[in-house]
This record gives sequence, structure tokens and C-alpha cells, in this order.
Amino acid sequence: MAAVGDETGKRVRADAQRNTDALLAAAAEVFATSGVDAPVRQITAKAGVGAGTLYRHFPQRSDLIAAVFRHEVDACADAAPALAARYEPVEALSRWLQRFAGFVGTKRGLSAALHSGDPAYESLPAYFDQRFLPVLGGLLEAAAKAGEVRSDVDPYDLLRATANLTLPGDDDGHARRMVALLVDGLRYGAEK
Repeated sequence: MAAVGDETGKRVRADAQRNTDALLAAAAEVFATSGVDAPVRQITAKAGVGAGTLYRHFPQRSDLIAAVFRHEVDACADAAPALAARYEPVEALSRWLQRFAGFVGTKRGLSAALHSGDPAYESLPAYFDQRFLPVLGGLLEAAAKAGEVRSDVDPYDLLRATANLTLPGDDDGHARRMVALLVDGLRYGAEK
């Protein structure tokens, strides 16, 4: 079955959707290791498509960067319900924050791109908040109701704190330790 395009509502051919998916996956991997300024040929080679296919789907580099960012934001946000269903509330919160830290840690060069003034990026900060704040709020609320963390933590503050603990290019061990320390701090004053 063909997918429906997000912007136009037109049906997208299955092969075109496969190419889009391959480009998003390849670009995410290349951006994580080489930054958002990586050569297009690295992305197309990894995706197994030609440059014309890339530019047909994403006319400008900024279109590709924005699409990858949205795709990864969605994947991270969509992980929260599964974690909440599988783990105790504070463990689900911790695991989601670890995933979020991993997301932030792979965004080499994205901050500069977001502040470049390119219109392709204008809606991304709001999209980030729209997707992440509700899921983090739900995880926090569940952990607070279980008496495992403080009930006065603002999801926005926790999101910012976690992002600020994670520097792109840091090793995963550092990010995990910082998030674990942050979650331990949330337990102080819990009503358990």
C-alpha cells in the first residue's frame, strides 16, 4: 500500500517512500558521526540512491536536516509509552531521559543550523517542545504519583537540564552517568 504524503495528501509510490526512508536513515547516521555539514555523497552512498533522488525529495540541505530532526524527535517521543508500559515509573523516566540524552548527543552542528535563520528550521523548536514536553510530563507525573520522584519538577526544566548535560560528541558513558545523577537528584524530597 502506498503511503500518503504529509504535506500534500497525495499518494506516494512505495519506491519513493523507501527512498525517503533510506535517505532519512542514512542522513541520521551520517549526521551523527560527521555533523550536518557532511558531504551529500556520503548520505546518498549510504542510502544507495543518487544525488538526484536526494534533491527530488529534499531540494535543500536544510530540508533534509529538518526532516531527519523531526523523524528522530518522533522516534524518541514515541518510545515513552512503551517504556511506561514495561517499567516501573522511575525506571521508565530514567530510560527515556537516557534515550533523549542519546538523541541530543548525536546532533553535531544542529544548534548552529537552527540559529542560521533558514526558514526550514523555524518550526523545529516548537515541534521539539510539542512532542517532548507531554511525554516527559506524563513520565514525571507517573513517577511522582508512585512517590519515586519529587512532584514539583517542571518537564521543561528537566528537558533543558538533560540537554545541557549532554554535549554532542561526548561518549555515551558520560551522558548515562550524568542522566543517572540527575534522576537520583529527582528522588530527593519524594513522598515515598
